[in-house]
Amino acid sequence: MTFASSIELLRFHNVAYTIYAFLIISVVAWFGYNLTKAKKANSLVRIPFYAYIAFLVIGGVGHHIFTYNTIPWVSEDISRDHITPDQTFNFEIKDHKWMLPKEKINIKCGQKVMFKVKSDDLTYGFGLFRQDGTMAMQMQVDPGSPNEILWTFNHNGVFDLTSTEYSGPAQYDEEGNDLMKVKKLVKVTGCTGGQK
Repeated sequence: MTFASSIELLRFHNVAYTIYAFLIISVVAWFGYNLTKAKKANSLVRIPFYAYIAFLVIGGVGHHIFTYNTIPWVSEDISRDHITPDQTFNFEIKDHKWMLPKEKINIKCGQKVMFKVKSDDLTYGFGLFRQDGTMAMQMQVDPGSPNEILWTFNHNGVFDLTSTEYSGPAQYDEEGNDLMKVKKLVKVTGCTGGQK
């Protein structure tokens, strides 16, 4: 099965949700217009309104049902108790510093990777970003809780690691540079079709 990248999904959902938002706004406008009319709408006129609401509900739910199989992390989240990861990487964060399992992490295309992250003091984030600055994946890291995410990389790429949660001014130096950013930590190879 070919999975879409998060960038492709974002483009598709931007279009779908924009259309859906305009349709919902049209319902509010229709309702507002009818409030301004002196004569109340009779029961026959209300039937198209309820049919339109039914159309919006069916369209919204249907959109998620039909895109379920294109989103790579959904099926893994549902059945993750039965999945054995190919690789597991343990990270720790304390005092705005990463304790990395390796200096560089190499992952082969299609491998299921478990990222386990432990915070000893604050709430942080664990985010992997492509070189163009777009986010590939992320999770919140709460102190004293098990924080883990199972991920399958289906596209080649090099990813930077950074905290996706603001954890106070100590995360940045005087010039505003993110001290928790680790450049080019993760490299994924072996996928056909290039980088995404």
